[in-house]
Amino acid sequence: MASSPLLATSLPQKQLTSSSSSAVATACKFHLPTPDKLAILIDRSESVNEVFQIHAAILRYNLLLDHYPILNLKLHRAYASHGKIRHSLALFHQTIDPDLYLFTAAINTVSINGLNDKAFLFYVELLSSEIVPNEFTFSSILKSCSIDSGKAIHTHVLKFGLGLDPYVATGLVDVYAKGGDLVSAQKVFDRMPERRSLVSSTAMISCYAKQGNFESARALFERMCERDIVAWNVMIDGYAQHGFPTEALMLFQELLAEGKPKPDEITVVATLSAISQIGALESGRWVHVFIKNSRIRLNVKVCTALIDMYSKCGSLEEAILVFNDTPRKDIVAWNAMMSGYAMHGYSQDALRLFHEMQEITGLQPTDITFIATLQACAHAGLVNEGIRIFESMGQDYGIKPKIEHYGCLVSLLGRVGQLKRAYEIIKNMKIEADSVLWSSVLGSCKLHGDYVLGKEIAEYLIGQENITNSGIYVLLSNIYASMSDYDGVAKVRSLMKEKGIVKEPGISTIEIDNKVHEFRAGDRGHMKCKEIYTMLRKIDERIKSHGYVPNTNAVLQDLEETEKEQSLQVHSERLAIAYGLISTKPGSPLKIFKNLRVCSDCHTVTKLISKITGRKIIMRDRNRFHHFVDGSCSCGDLW
Repeated sequence: MASSPLLATSLPQKQLTSSSSSAVATACKFHLPTPDKLAILIDRSESVNEVFQIHAAILRYNLLLDHYPILNLKLHRAYASHGKIRHSLALFHQTIDPDLYLFTAAINTVSINGLNDKAFLFYVELLSSEIVPNEFTFSSILKSCSIDSGKAIHTHVLKFGLGLDPYVATGLVDVYAKGGDLVSAQKVFDRMPERRSLVSSTAMISCYAKQGNFESARALFERMCERDIVAWNVMIDGYAQHGFPTEALMLFQELLAEGKPKPDEITVVATLSAISQIGALESGRWVHVFIKNSRIRLNVKVCTALIDMYSKCGSLEEAILVFNDTPRKDIVAWNAMMSGYAMHGYSQDALRLFHEMQEITGLQPTDITFIATLQACAHAGLVNEGIRIFESMGQDYGIKPKIEHYGCLVSLLGRVGQLKRAYEIIKNMKIEADSVLWSSVLGSCKLHGDYVLGKEIAEYLIGQENITNSGIYVLLSNIYASMSDYDGVAKVRSLMKEKGIVKEPGISTIEIDNKVHEFRAGDRGHMKCKEIYTMLRKIDERIKSHGYVPNTNAVLQDLEETEKEQSLQVHSERLAIAYGLISTKPGSPLKIFKNLRVCSDCHTVTKLISKITGRKIIMRDRNRFHHFVDGSCSCGDLW
């Protein structure tokens, strides 16, 4: 093996002679310690300075590490455990004939530090030395494997007869799970001994969760005899990331009820993500207090999750407070705050933060930064500023626009009625437009009454076999309905049925007394259904006295005008508002969350309700936040 400069010459002299441990100094000063005693001292060392002192003693007494492989191995591990990777690898490289244990330790060291290429070089060297790898060698090299290299290593595992070893099998399950190969992961997992390791079970749960198979993930989770915080985190985060926020929050509550293991940083970040999806502000505040009262540090990652949660739960003021107190803000924290300003319609504040971030911190914007700033421009109709920022991405920062950036630009132009310009941008893009982009321009066509262009675009898209987004079909239905073409509406519905496309149901939620109440259009399942519908009738009478005229074009069905009006009255957001009015003190604000875009008629009605009741109503729909105050909306009717 090619040797590198001796480690002793690469260490500062001070490191070789200074000591932070009187025990080490005493042991090494008066007599030559035996190798066994030196090994014990290495094991007991608590700092890298103590390791340096012991290594200096070994060199001082000319103990050749090649003759004492156990000392060599322990020094290697000690340096690695203290983050001194260069020192540990220097030991490996200066060893003339490393044995299996030193090879395995070196592979493990570089693997856990992300030096995957070096791990495979060491593995090849080991095989070239005709050393037979053992179970620990394979469990170490598997930490560096992708799905493809993992399959290659799997063949070596089988060749050396270690397929049933629990350490190796756990590593293989983890590789296949991370690569999304559920079939292979399942095969390895099923062949393991009945009492599987905690790590392998957790890896299998992770694989199920990535595939969206939460029934199997939860079943395995419940069967585990022992569950550490990693297993809990995988389940909670899996639920949160795959659209099951309620289940994630319930599992977090179950974890707290059991009392152990204790939640950590990853637990609360995943839980805050789930809360932000539900819009449960009081639950988010409770988790914030829990973090403060626990040993979980309010580091930048946790603070960023809190900023995102408060922003998405409608409390921009609390998001700003957390942002101001966040230590060592990174670009992700700045992006979260800019996004918060943008979604609430505070576009100038978002742009101010964009400039402050670069001037004060010197941080360079990322592609996510530009999504936030372009959204801010779109929500305020700042066309010139938006185009300038879009063009600066490539010219000033070398960032190539992605589909999300084009989406923001198209949304901006569509909101201000520049529909043909938006359409031209889509047609001239160098990347293929997705359904979200097309939905944006179609929604703008409907908003501005350009039904000819909207119909042309929608019918072209529906003719494409790969369009399965229900939103595009719904928008075409809306366009036909606005033109009173109910045969067209029926044709679209028939086509959706034929393709198996189901319209996403509109759901609105409101949190009252730490409980989230969910409503759908025409919902009569709530325990206070009678009081809710009584309030709806009162609201309808009062807003009509203030000049409200129902926009029945928003109703897709071919109904009589009276029936259309009745259909509008029971939209999910109106049911949620009515429940909020009967359940909270007069004058207190209401926060409503809807999974779809609020319709134009409900937008008008909510403005009037805010005026006649003196309530501030904050509504988050799929696109943004609307702050309704005294008959006006923060969006300026651009949404």
